[in-house]
Amino acid sequence: MNKIKEILVGTNNIGKYKEICSLLPKRVIKYSPKKLNIKSPKETGKTFEENSFIKASYFSKKSNLICISDDSGLEVDILDGSPGIFSARWGGKKNNFDLAIEKVLKKMKMSKRNWEKENKARFVCSMTIFFPNGKNFTSKGIINGRISKVKKGKKGFGYDPIFVPQGYNKTFGEMKLKDKILIDHRQKAFLKLRKFFY
Repeated sequence: MNKIKEILVGTNNIGKYKEICSLLPKRVIKYSPKKLNIKSPKETGKTFEENSFIKASYFSKKSNLICISDDSGLEVDILDGSPGIFSARWGGKKNNFDLAIEKVLKKMKMSKRNWEKENKARFVCSMTIFFPNGKNFTSKGIINGRISKVKKGKKGFGYDPIFVPQGYNKTFGEMKLKDKILIDHRQKAFLKLRKFFY
């Protein structure tokens, strides 16, 4: 199997673009939809898998390049798995994650359930590689953890400042990228697709 030499990293989210690029080998030439002037498709799927496929297939067909895309989000047990696939959309039209984080914390506080006992959450990532000939492969990665009652750290993006991975006391927002990507959901999903690059 020929190893992938160049790829379109199918996201217009800068934080996600950086993180996926950091997982890929340095020798691989990486393109972004922004540079190719391709806007993101509507995410109409009902699962992370469906949405990652929608993005990877769309960007690949638009660019005629192999594309890697992911769909990821936060699931909070007290909120019955929300925000889930609507993680970015909880931030409104501009995907403002400060608003989204406020919404999660507010809803958790309003919940009649025991925050202390039931504080379980996870980040889920579904990652798809789509080839111009239509071949595609999808994987999934999950990291369990809990929600911090206050935002901590300025690193990372999205819900990182309130997510504390299991076995750690720091939020993803407090971790350096090189430490975060050794354990996070995106890295776990990527490991299952690693054979295409290494």
